[in-house]
Amino acid sequence: MLAALSAWTQTMSIEEYDPKSTLVVPEHPLMRAKYPFIDVHSHQNSLMPEDSLDRLVKDMDGLNMRVMVNLSGGSGDRLQRGLANMKGRYKDRFVIFANLDFAGIDDPDWGKRAAAQLEQDVKNGAQGLKIYKNLGLTLADSQGRRIPVDDPRFDPVWEACGRLGIPVLIHTGEPWSFFQPHDRFNERWLELKEIPSRARPADRFPTWEQIMGEQHKMFAKHPKTIFINAHLGWLGGNLAELGRLMDKLPNMYTEIGAVLAELGRQPRFAREWFIRYQDRVMFGKDSWNATEYHTYFRVLETADEYFDYYRKRHAFWKMYGLELPDEVLKKLYYKNALRVIPGINPAGFPK
Repeated sequence: MLAALSAWTQTMSIEEYDPKSTLVVPEHPLMRAKYPFIDVHSHQNSLMPEDSLDRLVKDMDGLNMRVMVNLSGGSGDRLQRGLANMKGRYKDRFVIFANLDFAGIDDPDWGKRAAAQLEQDVKNGAQGLKIYKNLGLTLADSQGRRIPVDDPRFDPVWEACGRLGIPVLIHTGEPWSFFQPHDRFNERWLELKEIPSRARPADRFPTWEQIMGEQHKMFAKHPKTIFINAHLGWLGGNLAELGRLMDKLPNMYTEIGAVLAELGRQPRFAREWFIRYQDRVMFGKDSWNATEYHTYFRVLETADEYFDYYRKRHAFWKMYGLELPDEVLKKLYYKNALRVIPGINPAGFPK
């Protein structure tokens, strides 16, 4: 039996290795947020059946999620049908952002047409605009040329958002490690091994620095428009640099969707950073899984040590709690979103 066990351990893959900690420390798992919160980064099928919508709201209630922002609203008729479905049944529980249609992007008047459509979408009930990562990464014109994030044909859209008073939640690029060699020094080696399509090799993609630089230039060019830089702008592992960027760009906000693992491994500095930039950060999760929110609450609210993140390929390290002050939690959970996203009913949120 021992020989068989030894043989198995010698052939065990890194994916199978899942050590259980023997550390005994105080634990305070949380199933529900301390305060009602607004999730500014979610993706749902806005045309889901009523029974699915009812289950979703029940799960939201269990988490203390007061409002969900569905970033996958689409545009035109689809947006209107999604608004009628989600907000028609639960008026104050959902916010829906519009998306752009890139058809005809080579046309000289595409920017003006896109801005006009967005204005109509806002009249119909959209409360913001979501930009996906294809802009700057894979979106190309009819000649196959990559369209940069700061391409001037988008200027009428950004200007319209500023004029209409709606925020732009924009996902630009990918984690820095995805652009680096997939070797033994790459911190995301396991993730890239499991999902090779996430790699961004230099022979097929621009550098991370180029893409993010384009984004930052675009933010600076449109100071009257509020941009919510998704995923901590992929600077969760360099919060000092993110802070410098926020100091430089007062119209840039951010959110913590899918980057909790970066915060949970640097609890002391992350706590200081949240306190300093407490007016500029919002709560976001990204992919929907009700039980994964529990780890968010535990990292943000407790002082627990050395506990698991919910997805091994994102973080082979352990989490530590930031134990954020109550006023910082309130701003992160709902106050900043109430200030930035128009039309959310403030009823049900503490003052």
